[in-house]
Amino acid sequence: MWGEEDDGLFHGLFPRRQLWRPHLEYPLWHADWDGRQPLPVENMDNMMRLDRQIRKNGVTKHIILIRHGQYDETYKEDEKRLLTPLGREQAAMTGKRLGQLIRGVNEEFGPCKVKVVRVSNLARAKETADIIFDNMDLDNFDGDMVERADPDPLLNEGRPCHHIPGGKARPSVVERTDEHHPRIEEAFNKYFHRAPMPEIPPAAAESKKESIIATASTDDSNEGVKEQKLVADPKHEFEVIVCHANVIRYFFCRALQLPPEAWLRLCTFNCSLTYFTIRPTGTVSCRMLGDIGHLPHEMCTFSMHTGFNW
Repeated sequence: MWGEEDDGLFHGLFPRRQLWRPHLEYPLWHADWDGRQPLPVENMDNMMRLDRQIRKNGVTKHIILIRHGQYDETYKEDEKRLLTPLGREQAAMTGKRLGQLIRGVNEEFGPCKVKVVRVSNLARAKETADIIFDNMDLDNFDGDMVERADPDPLLNEGRPCHHIPGGKARPSVVERTDEHHPRIEEAFNKYFHRAPMPEIPPAAAESKKESIIATASTDDSNEGVKEQKLVADPKHEFEVIVCHANVIRYFFCRALQLPPEAWLRLCTFNCSLTYFTIRPTGTVSCRMLGDIGHLPHEMCTFSMHTGFNW
């Protein structure tokens, strides 16, 4: 949360009111960061029992943030800032990677339940999301359908907050931060939170972990012949969000309860994957930051920078 109105500057850099102030002193963890922490119960035994029930029956939420592909930065108009040929190749490779994740490979590397693909409302992100979706190869997929959400302007690129290190912010930068920060913070609160606790009957709560393998008849006339079908684990749900570098870096800091002013110290290449898990208890982990392992070296770019010698 930003501070109260204050005309003073933070170490001569920017208005003190624009400094992020955590709910608890860093590095303490704010357990109710998403407003979904269960209310305390009357005694410790019941609290421990509730915690065990949440851990056992709750759903882990997985969020995969994808930066858009390389785009033509020579135009100012958004509708003209479209992907370069290389950017389209990057998006296609990313779609193939996600398609493999959704379908699964075998029992050990089973499918993942991707519920929705979200995207910002800027042209380069929407084009990236379209190409990703077209290359997932889900035409013959017999699992749950993946929803395509409407573009969300809250996810548009912008200046999420000031960055340190950095010089004294110009008045125009202060104004732009005032304009962009509330929107990007609203996007974080909208998409980053633990999954709702499912209503599970007591009998089901005591059952063993469900297998990710189901059997199905291959032919009505040959009921004795069975084939194995990979089934996603119902206790894990994935969301994919295609958006922008500044937004992703800000989300990274906010999700891990790190000072958001550190966002510019991070780097996310085009079509890189930044991947979080949010446990039903509210703890958050980052499994990947700017991962580009699915792209060959000749496709690695950061904006118009190619490779790593820059």
